[in-house]
Amino acid sequence: MTQSVSRRALLAVPALVLALAGTGAVVEAAEPIRIGAILSTTGPGAGAGIPQRNGLQLAVKLVNEKGGINGRQVQLIMEDDGSSPDVAVTKANNLIFSQKVQAIIGPTLTASTLAVGGVADPGKIPVMAFTGLGVAMEKTRRCVFHMLPSQDLNARALLEVATKGLGAKKLGVLHDSAYGNIVMTKIREVSPDYPVEIVAVEKWEVGATDATTQAAKVKAASPDAVAVIGNSATPFRNARQIRMTMPLLSGIGTATYEYVKAMGDAADNIVFAEFLVAEDPLPGQSAFVEAFHKEYGVLPKTMEASAWDAFNAVAAGLAKVGPEAQPGALCEAIRGPFDGAMARFDFSQEDLTGLTLKSYVFSKLDKGKFVRLPFKAGS
Repeated sequence: MTQSVSRRALLAVPALVLALAGTGAVVEAAEPIRIGAILSTTGPGAGAGIPQRNGLQLAVKLVNEKGGINGRQVQLIMEDDGSSPDVAVTKANNLIFSQKVQAIIGPTLTASTLAVGGVADPGKIPVMAFTGLGVAMEKTRRCVFHMLPSQDLNARALLEVATKGLGAKKLGVLHDSAYGNIVMTKIREVSPDYPVEIVAVEKWEVGATDATTQAAKVKAASPDAVAVIGNSATPFRNARQIRMTMPLLSGIGTATYEYVKAMGDAADNIVFAEFLVAEDPLPGQSAFVEAFHKEYGVLPKTMEASAWDAFNAVAAGLAKVGPEAQPGALCEAIRGPFDGAMARFDFSQEDLTGLTLKSYVFSKLDKGKFVRLPFKAGS
Protein backbone atom coordinates (compact mmCIF):
# COMPACT_ATOMS: atom_id res chain seq x y z
CA MET A 1 0.00 0.00 0.00
CA THR A 2 1.34 3.42 -0.94
CA GLN A 3 2.00 6.25 1.49
CA SER A 4 -0.85 8.23 -0.08
CA VAL A 5 -3.31 5.48 0.76
CA SER A 6 -2.04 5.42 4.35
CA ARG A 7 -2.39 9.17 4.78
CA ARG A 8 -5.82 9.53 3.22
CA ALA A 9 -7.78 6.40 4.05
CA LEU A 10 -6.39 5.51 7.42
CA LEU A 11 -5.46 8.87 8.94
CA ALA A 12 -7.99 8.54 11.76
CA VAL A 13 -7.08 4.93 12.61
CA PRO A 14 -4.00 4.66 14.84
CA ALA A 15 -1.58 1.83 14.25
CA LEU A 16 -1.42 -0.99 16.77
CA VAL A 17 0.92 -0.27 19.68
CA LEU A 18 1.93 -3.27 21.79
CA ALA A 19 2.90 -1.71 25.09
CA LEU A 20 4.40 -4.94 26.37
CA ALA A 21 6.27 -5.88 23.22
CA GLY A 22 9.78 -7.07 23.92
CA THR A 23 9.21 -7.46 27.67
CA GLY A 24 8.74 -11.20 27.58
CA ALA A 25 5.24 -10.88 29.00
CA VAL A 26 2.43 -12.94 27.53
CA VAL A 27 0.05 -10.54 25.82
CA GLU A 28 -3.48 -11.86 25.32
CA ALA A 29 -5.02 -10.74 22.04
CA ALA A 30 -7.75 -8.18 22.51
CA GLU A 31 -11.30 -9.13 21.60
CA PRO A 32 -11.97 -8.03 18.01
CA ILE A 33 -14.34 -5.20 17.26
CA ARG A 34 -17.40 -6.63 15.54
CA ILE A 35 -18.85 -4.71 12.62
CA GLY A 36 -21.89 -6.07 10.81
CA ALA A 37 -22.79 -5.67 7.15
CA ILE A 38 -26.11 -6.28 5.43
CA LEU A 39 -25.76 -6.14 1.65
CA SER A 40 -27.77 -7.33 -1.33
CA THR A 41 -25.23 -9.68 -2.89
CA THR A 42 -27.99 -11.76 -4.49
CA GLY A 43 -31.32 -10.73 -6.00
CA PRO A 44 -32.15 -7.60 -8.01
CA GLY A 45 -29.86 -5.38 -5.91
CA ALA A 46 -26.75 -7.51 -6.42
CA GLY A 47 -25.42 -5.19 -9.13
CA ALA A 48 -24.87 -2.63 -6.36
CA GLY A 49 -24.39 -4.99 -3.40
CA ILE A 50 -21.46 -6.93 -4.84
CA PRO A 51 -19.38 -3.79 -5.52
CA GLN A 52 -20.23 -2.55 -2.02
CA ARG A 53 -18.98 -5.83 -0.57
CA ASN A 54 -15.68 -5.50 -2.46
CA GLY A 55 -15.07 -1.93 -1.28
CA LEU A 56 -15.96 -2.83 2.31
CA GLN A 57 -13.75 -5.91 2.48
CA LEU A 58 -10.76 -3.97 1.18
CA ALA A 59 -11.27 -1.18 3.71
CA VAL A 60 -11.41 -3.68 6.60
CA LYS A 61 -8.35 -5.56 5.31
CA LEU A 62 -6.21 -2.43 5.11
CA VAL A 63 -7.25 -1.17 8.55
CA ASN A 64 -6.43 -4.55 10.09
CA GLU A 65 -3.07 -4.60 8.33
CA LYS A 66 -2.30 -1.26 10.00
CA GLY A 67 -3.05 -2.67 13.44
CA GLY A 68 -6.80 -2.32 13.66
CA ILE A 69 -8.67 0.33 15.61
CA ASN A 70 -6.99 1.42 18.85
CA GLY A 71 -5.02 -1.82 18.83
CA ARG A 72 -7.97 -4.12 18.18
CA GLN A 73 -8.60 -6.02 14.98
CA VAL A 74 -11.94 -5.70 13.19
CA GLN A 75 -14.14 -8.74 12.64
CA LEU A 76 -16.51 -8.12 9.75
CA ILE A 77 -19.71 -10.17 9.91
CA MET A 78 -21.16 -10.10 6.41
CA GLU A 79 -24.81 -10.91 5.69
CA ASP A 80 -26.75 -11.11 2.41
CA ASP A 81 -30.37 -9.98 2.55
CA GLY A 82 -31.18 -11.34 -0.93
CA SER A 83 -32.60 -7.89 -1.78
CA SER A 84 -35.45 -8.54 0.65
CA PRO A 85 -36.36 -6.11 3.47
CA ASP A 86 -37.87 -8.94 5.53
CA VAL A 87 -34.62 -10.88 5.37
CA ALA A 88 -32.68 -7.68 6.14
CA VAL A 89 -34.61 -7.21 9.40
CA THR A 90 -33.92 -10.80 10.44
CA LYS A 91 -30.22 -10.31 9.74
CA ALA A 92 -30.19 -7.01 11.63
CA ASN A 93 -31.75 -8.56 14.72
CA ASN A 94 -29.11 -11.29 14.72
CA LEU A 95 -26.24 -8.82 14.27
CA ILE A 96 -27.46 -6.47 17.00
CA PHE A 97 -28.74 -8.85 19.66
CA SER A 98 -26.71 -12.03 19.09
CA GLN A 99 -23.47 -10.86 17.48
CA LYS A 100 -23.35 -7.56 19.47
CA VAL A 101 -21.95 -5.53 16.58
CA GLN A 102 -20.83 -1.93 17.06
CA ALA A 103 -22.30 -0.75 13.75
CA ILE A 104 -24.00 -1.99 10.60
CA ILE A 105 -22.69 -1.19 7.13
CA GLY A 106 -25.59 -1.22 4.64
CA PRO A 107 -28.22 -2.11 3.61
CA THR A 108 -28.06 -1.77 -0.16
CA LEU A 109 -31.70 -1.03 -0.99
CA THR A 110 -34.18 1.62 0.15
CA ALA A 111 -36.85 -0.72 1.55
CA SER A 112 -34.24 -2.64 3.53
CA THR A 113 -32.78 0.59 4.92
CA LEU A 114 -36.19 1.64 6.21
CA ALA A 115 -36.70 -1.77 7.81
CA VAL A 116 -33.24 -2.09 9.39
CA GLY A 117 -33.33 1.48 10.67
CA GLY A 118 -36.46 0.66 12.63
CA VAL A 119 -34.55 -2.05 14.49
CA ALA A 120 -31.14 -0.40 14.91
CA ASP A 121 -32.00 3.21 15.67
CA PRO A 122 -33.82 2.59 18.98
CA GLY A 123 -30.71 0.76 20.21
CA LYS A 124 -28.44 3.59 19.02
CA ILE A 125 -26.50 1.28 16.69
CA PRO A 126 -25.05 3.26 13.75
CA VAL A 127 -26.30 2.21 10.33
CA MET A 128 -24.32 3.40 7.29
CA ALA A 129 -26.91 2.85 4.57
CA PHE A 130 -26.15 2.78 0.85
CA THR A 131 -29.27 4.76 0.08
CA GLY A 132 -30.27 8.39 0.03
CA LEU A 133 -32.69 10.09 2.39
CA GLY A 134 -36.15 9.47 0.99
CA VAL A 135 -39.18 9.44 3.26
CA ALA A 136 -39.55 12.04 6.01
CA MET A 137 -39.48 9.38 8.73
CA GLU A 138 -35.75 8.85 8.17
CA LYS A 139 -34.93 12.37 9.41
CA THR A 140 -36.00 11.32 12.90
CA ARG A 141 -33.48 8.45 13.03
CA ARG A 142 -30.39 9.86 14.68
CA CYS A 143 -28.16 6.82 14.16
CA VAL A 144 -29.01 6.05 10.53
CA PHE A 145 -26.58 7.76 8.17
CA HIS A 146 -26.72 7.76 4.40
CA MET A 147 -23.77 7.17 2.09
CA LEU A 148 -25.62 8.26 -1.04
CA PRO A 149 -27.41 11.53 -1.80
CA SER A 150 -31.01 12.27 -0.91
CA GLN A 151 -33.56 11.38 -3.55
CA ASP A 152 -34.39 15.06 -3.91
CA LEU A 153 -30.74 15.68 -4.83
CA ASN A 154 -30.69 12.70 -7.21
CA ALA A 155 -33.74 14.12 -8.96
CA ARG A 156 -32.13 17.53 -9.32
CA ALA A 157 -28.86 16.06 -10.61
CA LEU A 158 -30.71 14.19 -13.35
CA LEU A 159 -32.71 17.27 -14.32
CA GLU A 160 -29.55 19.41 -14.27
CA VAL A 161 -27.72 17.22 -16.76
CA ALA A 162 -30.84 16.61 -18.86
CA THR A 163 -31.62 20.30 -19.31
CA LYS A 164 -28.26 22.08 -18.98
CA GLY A 165 -25.99 19.31 -20.20
CA LEU A 166 -28.09 17.77 -22.98
CA GLY A 167 -30.52 20.59 -23.69
CA ALA A 168 -33.56 18.31 -23.35
CA LYS A 169 -36.94 20.04 -23.41
CA LYS A 170 -39.01 16.86 -23.15
CA LEU A 171 -38.10 14.09 -20.73
CA GLY A 172 -39.41 10.55 -20.47
CA VAL A 173 -38.93 8.42 -17.36
CA LEU A 174 -38.73 4.67 -16.80
CA HIS A 175 -38.49 3.79 -13.11
CA ASP A 176 -38.78 0.80 -10.83
CA SER A 177 -41.34 0.36 -8.06
CA ALA A 178 -38.89 0.99 -5.19
CA TYR A 179 -35.91 3.38 -5.32
CA GLY A 180 -37.00 4.68 -8.72
CA ASN A 181 -40.50 5.39 -7.49
CA ILE A 182 -39.14 7.65 -4.73
CA VAL A 183 -36.86 9.51 -7.14
CA MET A 184 -39.75 9.95 -9.58
CA THR A 185 -41.84 11.52 -6.83
CA LYS A 186 -39.02 14.01 -6.23
CA ILE A 187 -38.65 14.69 -9.97
CA ARG A 188 -42.31 15.73 -10.07
CA GLU A 189 -41.74 18.02 -7.08
CA VAL A 190 -38.64 19.80 -8.40
CA SER A 191 -39.25 19.74 -12.18
CA PRO A 192 -40.98 23.18 -12.11
CA ASP A 193 -37.51 24.60 -11.33
CA TYR A 194 -36.25 23.38 -14.72
CA PRO A 195 -37.21 24.19 -18.34
CA VAL A 196 -38.43 20.67 -19.10
CA GLU A 197 -41.72 18.86 -19.68
CA ILE A 198 -42.18 15.33 -18.36
CA VAL A 199 -43.94 13.75 -21.35
CA ALA A 200 -44.17 10.10 -20.24
CA VAL A 201 -43.65 8.11 -17.05
CA GLU A 202 -43.73 4.30 -16.90
CA LYS A 203 -42.96 1.93 -14.02
CA TRP A 204 -41.56 -1.58 -13.92
CA GLU A 205 -41.76 -3.88 -10.90
CA VAL A 206 -38.59 -4.69 -8.98
CA GLY A 207 -37.24 -8.02 -10.22
CA ALA A 208 -39.11 -7.86 -13.55
CA THR A 209 -37.27 -9.54 -16.42
CA ASP A 210 -38.88 -7.45 -19.16
CA ALA A 211 -39.86 -3.77 -19.43
CA THR A 212 -40.36 -3.61 -23.20
CA THR A 213 -44.00 -2.50 -23.00
CA GLN A 214 -43.15 0.37 -20.66
CA ALA A 215 -40.17 1.41 -22.80
CA ALA A 216 -42.32 1.44 -25.93
CA LYS A 217 -44.87 3.75 -24.29
CA VAL A 218 -42.13 6.18 -23.29
CA LYS A 219 -40.63 6.10 -26.79
CA ALA A 220 -44.04 6.88 -28.32
CA ALA A 221 -44.07 10.23 -26.45
CA SER A 222 -40.97 11.33 -28.44
CA PRO A 223 -38.85 12.62 -25.53
CA ASP A 224 -35.48 14.26 -26.12
CA ALA A 225 -33.95 12.08 -23.38
CA VAL A 226 -35.12 9.28 -21.09
CA ALA A 227 -34.23 8.83 -17.43
CA VAL A 228 -34.01 5.17 -16.39
CA ILE A 229 -34.11 4.97 -12.59
CA GLY A 230 -33.79 1.71 -10.69
CA ASN A 231 -31.49 -1.19 -9.90
CA SER A 232 -31.68 -3.27 -13.06
CA ALA A 233 -30.04 -3.57 -16.48
CA THR A 234 -33.27 -4.88 -18.02
CA PRO A 235 -34.89 -1.57 -19.08
CA PHE A 236 -31.65 -0.38 -20.70
CA ARG A 237 -31.55 -3.51 -22.87
CA ASN A 238 -35.24 -3.24 -23.69
CA ALA A 239 -34.95 0.44 -24.61
CA ARG A 240 -32.24 -0.28 -27.15
CA GLN A 241 -34.03 -3.37 -28.46
CA ILE A 242 -36.95 -1.17 -29.55
CA ARG A 243 -34.50 1.29 -31.15
CA MET A 244 -34.82 4.02 -28.57
CA THR A 245 -31.92 6.12 -29.86
CA MET A 246 -32.16 9.25 -27.68
CA PRO A 247 -29.74 9.61 -24.72
CA LEU A 248 -30.56 7.60 -21.62
CA LEU A 249 -29.87 9.08 -18.19
CA SER A 250 -29.40 7.22 -14.96
CA GLY A 251 -28.16 7.60 -11.42
CA ILE A 252 -25.52 6.03 -9.24
CA GLY A 253 -27.54 2.86 -8.62
CA THR A 254 -26.71 1.47 -12.05
CA ALA A 255 -23.31 3.12 -12.53
CA THR A 256 -21.45 -0.13 -11.83
CA TYR A 257 -19.46 -2.46 -14.06
CA GLU A 258 -21.76 -5.30 -12.97
CA TYR A 259 -24.77 -3.54 -14.46
CA VAL A 260 -22.77 -2.47 -17.51
CA LYS A 261 -21.88 -6.10 -18.16
CA ALA A 262 -25.55 -7.07 -17.83
CA MET A 263 -26.54 -4.31 -20.28
CA GLY A 264 -24.52 -5.97 -23.04
CA ASP A 265 -24.66 -4.06 -26.31
CA ALA A 266 -26.98 -1.50 -24.71
CA ALA A 267 -24.10 -0.09 -22.62
CA ASP A 268 -23.58 2.95 -24.83
CA ASN A 269 -24.73 6.58 -24.88
CA ILE A 270 -25.93 6.46 -21.26
CA VAL A 271 -25.20 9.47 -19.04
CA PHE A 272 -24.82 8.96 -15.29
CA ALA A 273 -25.06 11.40 -12.39
CA GLU A 274 -22.52 9.79 -10.06
CA PHE A 275 -19.38 10.44 -7.99
CA LEU A 276 -16.39 8.44 -9.21
CA VAL A 277 -15.04 7.84 -12.70
CA ALA A 278 -12.02 5.70 -11.94
CA GLU A 279 -10.66 6.01 -15.48
CA ASP A 280 -10.24 9.73 -14.73
CA PRO A 281 -10.44 10.19 -10.93
CA LEU A 282 -10.42 13.50 -9.14
CA PRO A 283 -7.27 14.20 -7.07
CA GLY A 284 -8.83 13.14 -3.78
CA GLN A 285 -9.97 9.82 -5.27
CA SER A 286 -6.71 8.61 -6.79
CA ALA A 287 -5.37 6.84 -3.68
CA PHE A 288 -8.52 4.76 -3.28
CA VAL A 289 -8.60 3.88 -6.98
CA GLU A 290 -4.95 2.79 -6.80
CA ALA A 291 -5.52 0.61 -3.73
CA PHE A 292 -8.64 -1.00 -5.19
CA HIS A 293 -7.02 -1.70 -8.55
CA LYS A 294 -3.99 -3.23 -6.81
CA GLU A 295 -6.24 -5.54 -4.78
CA TYR A 296 -8.75 -6.62 -7.41
CA GLY A 297 -7.18 -5.85 -10.77
CA VAL A 298 -10.21 -3.84 -11.87
CA LEU A 299 -11.37 -0.26 -11.46
CA PRO A 300 -13.88 0.75 -8.76
CA LYS A 301 -17.01 2.86 -9.09
CA THR A 302 -19.17 4.89 -6.72
CA MET A 303 -20.61 1.86 -4.91
CA GLU A 304 -17.18 0.52 -4.01
CA ALA A 305 -16.07 3.97 -2.87
CA SER A 306 -19.18 4.49 -0.74
CA ALA A 307 -18.55 1.21 1.10
CA TRP A 308 -14.89 2.12 1.66
CA ASP A 309 -16.04 5.45 3.06
CA ALA A 310 -18.78 3.92 5.22
CA PHE A 311 -16.36 1.66 7.05
CA ASN A 312 -13.66 4.29 7.42
CA ALA A 313 -16.18 6.78 8.83
CA VAL A 314 -17.15 4.19 11.46
CA ALA A 315 -13.48 3.40 12.11
CA ALA A 316 -12.71 7.08 12.63
CA GLY A 317 -15.60 7.35 15.08
CA LEU A 318 -14.50 4.27 17.00
CA ALA A 319 -10.95 5.63 17.21
CA LYS A 320 -12.36 8.72 18.93
CA VAL A 321 -14.72 7.14 21.46
CA GLY A 322 -13.42 3.58 21.78
CA PRO A 323 -15.39 0.37 21.30
CA GLU A 324 -16.59 0.32 24.92
CA ALA A 325 -18.35 3.69 24.70
CA GLN A 326 -21.91 4.12 25.85
CA PRO A 327 -24.74 3.51 23.34
CA GLY A 328 -25.14 6.52 21.08
CA ALA A 329 -21.59 7.81 21.56
CA LEU A 330 -20.43 6.30 18.29
CA CYS A 331 -23.36 7.89 16.47
CA GLU A 332 -22.34 11.28 17.82
CA ALA A 333 -18.70 10.68 16.85
CA ILE A 334 -19.74 9.91 13.27
CA ARG A 335 -22.05 12.93 13.09
CA GLY A 336 -19.79 15.50 11.43
CA PRO A 337 -17.51 16.13 8.42
CA PHE A 338 -15.70 13.21 6.80
CA ASP A 339 -13.42 13.36 3.76
CA GLY A 340 -14.10 10.23 1.76
CA ALA A 341 -12.97 8.71 -1.51
CA MET A 342 -16.45 9.13 -2.97
CA ALA A 343 -16.96 12.72 -1.80
CA ARG A 344 -16.73 15.00 1.21
CA PHE A 345 -19.52 14.20 3.66
CA ASP A 346 -21.02 16.01 6.60
CA PHE A 347 -23.22 13.60 8.49
CA SER A 348 -24.50 16.39 10.73
CA GLN A 349 -26.48 17.97 7.90
CA GLU A 350 -30.25 17.64 7.56
CA ASP A 351 -30.00 15.10 4.74
CA LEU A 352 -27.45 13.10 6.82
CA THR A 353 -24.82 13.26 4.04
CA GLY A 354 -23.86 16.90 3.44
CA LEU A 355 -23.63 16.17 -0.30
CA THR A 356 -24.63 18.90 -2.78
CA LEU A 357 -25.10 19.19 -6.53
CA LYS A 358 -21.47 20.28 -6.76
CA SER A 359 -20.46 16.93 -5.24
CA TYR A 360 -21.55 15.08 -8.38
CA VAL A 361 -19.46 14.10 -11.34
CA PHE A 362 -21.06 13.04 -14.62
CA SER A 363 -20.03 10.27 -16.93
CA LYS A 364 -21.10 8.76 -20.23
CA LEU A 365 -20.84 5.16 -21.34
CA ASP A 366 -18.93 4.88 -24.58
CA LYS A 367 -19.13 1.26 -25.74
CA GLY A 368 -19.12 -0.02 -22.17
CA LYS A 369 -16.46 2.36 -20.81
CA PHE A 370 -17.10 5.31 -18.50
CA VAL A 371 -15.88 8.72 -19.69
CA ARG A 372 -16.03 11.68 -17.30
CA LEU A 373 -17.96 14.61 -18.77
CA PRO A 374 -16.91 18.25 -18.28
CA PHE A 375 -20.44 19.21 -17.19
CA LYS A 376 -20.74 20.67 -13.68
CA ALA A 377 -24.04 20.83 -11.83
CA GLY A 378 -25.07 23.54 -9.41
CA SER A 379 -22.96 26.24 -11.01
